[in-house]
Amino acid sequence: MILDYVGVKEINGSLIVLDNVDNVAYDEMVEIQLDDGSRRQGRIVQIEGKRVVVQVFEGTRSISLDNTRSHFLGHPMELALAPEILGRTFDGAGRPIDGLGEIFPQKKMDINGTPINPVSRVYPKNYINTGISTIDTLSTLIRGQKLPIFSGSGMKHNELAVQIVRQATIADEDSPFCIVFAAMGVKNDVADYFRRSFDESGALQRVVMFLNLSNDPIIERTLTPRCALTAAEYLAFECNMHVLVIMTDMTSYAEALREFSSSKGEIPGRKGFPGYLYSDLASLYERAGMVKGKSGSVTQIPILTMPNDDITHPVPDLTGYITEGQIVLDRSLDGSGIYPPVSVLPSLSRLMKDGIGEGYTRADHSALSNQLFASYAKVMDARSLASVIGEEELSPVDKQYLEFGRLFEEHFVSQRMNENRSMEQSLNLGWKLLSTLPRSELDRVDDALLDQYYNPDDATFTPEQAND
Repeated sequence: MILDYVGVKEINGSLIVLDNVDNVAYDEMVEIQLDDGSRRQGRIVQIEGKRVVVQVFEGTRSISLDNTRSHFLGHPMELALAPEILGRTFDGAGRPIDGLGEIFPQKKMDINGTPINPVSRVYPKNYINTGISTIDTLSTLIRGQKLPIFSGSGMKHNELAVQIVRQATIADEDSPFCIVFAAMGVKNDVADYFRRSFDESGALQRVVMFLNLSNDPIIERTLTPRCALTAAEYLAFECNMHVLVIMTDMTSYAEALREFSSSKGEIPGRKGFPGYLYSDLASLYERAGMVKGKSGSVTQIPILTMPNDDITHPVPDLTGYITEGQIVLDRSLDGSGIYPPVSVLPSLSRLMKDGIGEGYTRADHSALSNQLFASYAKVMDARSLASVIGEEELSPVDKQYLEFGRLFEEHFVSQRMNENRSMEQSLNLGWKLLSTLPRSELDRVDDALLDQYYNPDDATFTPEQAND
């Protein structure tokens, strides 16, 4: 027998407390009917005996202590799914907001997902091409990987996210590929920028968008990445598509989680975040991967802003423990007008070695990548030395490294927002830059590759060639 519980014991922020409630489960959905007949949704977030705490998604404004009716639905929050979700835009709780009507579901799935059995996981191989040289060549994104982007407030991570959505492709063009894009806590103008950019580029038809605005309830913000990942899992494992999930900004998500945790009276951990922040982030990031017997895959690029550019802040710190590498954006590069301002040395992709090389990208990719890293590290050493003794006192080789560093940042790191470089173009550009250095300095590459690709006669760059 289904019961309606009349009245509320207590209201605290977005939480309501009910007494004498039987036979309910954690995360169970609740429908709340107000005095005026309107309905709101909530879910159970705490159970103490017969005392139940319900989180109300739309907030508790106008809820009465006496006449409110609560109806427990007997299932966790579910997302309505069908192949027609491609090209659609939803709010943070998975409701359509594009004016195209409701989804007629072929399936409903629990937004909390089901854990992937480690034994059934397939090791990620093969790459996703983003068209961005620094990512494709030096920190290659592998299909089934989770590779976050660490940014700072006010930097061009939104533009980078849009460019990746617009340009991302997979090598085997016969396989269906799509993108799930989740934005959390963004302002209206940023949400409009995302919508307009995807629409104008024609990418919208292969994108599922979840938009949680800064003036939306923070509770909805905690649901947004779960709804997005549920849609991705459906498209990957039910529709056999390769799915790239881009989530921005995970720091907004974590701050919403902190606010919600505080309203429940939980004991805070570092910087006020809940003690379970690590396991909560892991429950999202670990939903990336490939499964035996399924031809689809889920790849994640979570984007997070580091407060005060502090990479030791709990959100980037814990994210780094869970994910397989990171792309770090640099404020000094951003300040000097370089886009995308990818800081090469702290960026890495731990799964890159298994998805590049012969049969995937090109046989010379690994050696080229290692040499570019090593040479750019020497650029940093030369710049540090020059700041102490002056550039004029440097050795001729160190001066060549300074010139290499300038060319590398201007021609390789920097590219236009609408510039889509193929893997071949990026690798060739890398060799052209290395050819500006003496052959004796290229100690990470064997002689056979140097004979094939090292060509000092081709290593000239003119100002007009920037971004070519």
